[in-house]
Amino acid sequence: MAEPQTQPTHVAILPSPGMGHLIPLVELAKRIVSQHNDLFITFIVPTDGSPSKAQKLVLESLPTTISSTFLPPVDLSDLPEDTKIETVISITVARSLPSVRDVLKSLVESTRLVALVVDLFGTDAFDVAREFSISPYIFFPSTAMTLSLFFRLPKLDETVSCEYSELEEPVEIPGCIPVHGKELLDPVQDRKNDAYKWLLHHTKRYRLADGIMVNSFVDMEGGASKALQEEEPGKPPVYPVGPLVNMGSSSKAEEAECLRWLGEQPPGSVLYVSFGSGGTLSYNQINELALGLEMSQQRFLWVVRSPNDSVANATFLVCKAKKTLVISYQKGSWIGRKGGV
Repeated sequence: MAEPQTQPTHVAILPSPGMGHLIPLVELAKRIVSQHNDLFITFIVPTDGSPSKAQKLVLESLPTTISSTFLPPVDLSDLPEDTKIETVISITVARSLPSVRDVLKSLVESTRLVALVVDLFGTDAFDVAREFSISPYIFFPSTAMTLSLFFRLPKLDETVSCEYSELEEPVEIPGCIPVHGKELLDPVQDRKNDAYKWLLHHTKRYRLADGIMVNSFVDMEGGASKALQEEEPGKPPVYPVGPLVNMGSSSKAEEAECLRWLGEQPPGSVLYVSFGSGGTLSYNQINELALGLEMSQQRFLWVVRSPNDSVANATFLVCKAKKTLVISYQKGSWIGRKGGV
């Protein structure tokens, strides 16, 4: 009598709405299936409207072992217009949980579903995963330093009564240099805002995960990575899995200038400067950073987005020195794999 065949392993991934965290999660999924031929992945995508063309294009281009389903859009019409993005994302995921439950139930009945991977704003889905005895994991798309801060945040919230920007002493972050409160990331700057409350809610739930994957690597963030991997009661294991970036190339015409310039630089000599898809700076900040980079005398390649203030037709000073190249953000995603960087 033939033995029944074991179903292949299946993993569900729940990204935040939009594109920002979908891209590194897609790269993670591609890496996983490339190393495990018998593993299948399903993306469960929350929405507050029709899926964007960019989302569909990315998800439809994936290997056949990676599928996707868009959840019914949730109604956010009750939210004020000035609601911060952290609140919008968290509420979108929270209101999508009944649909998430339906999809997980279907996957459990038809596959050997073993894990649910969420990003930093998806921890409310842990409860649904536990209903089906599915292991919950977090993929943290930002730096190990930020993750170290987030593990510290619940204790910081308990011990500090004022706004962090009012602290006289820098904030201690395990494995990192101390940071002045006014220099911490935007969502923690207003503790009365719902964005901070949602962030605090999620960071308190990080310890409920069976593991956390962070989009970084030890050679880049040795101190923070070591601190995160130190054993601590109730803290899940942390795995540096980065860098996970979209390595899709620009057109050959767009690459030509960068390739020519990088080819003239000694291997490993170029500092790559980029603040990612959400990292816009003001016009004044761009000028200050430009001056600082130029004064450092370090070879650098700087990927620049348009400034976030209302300077009309702002022009950027592109340094003509042989040590410097500034390019637009759209052309910068593939630079990290070049030898000079």
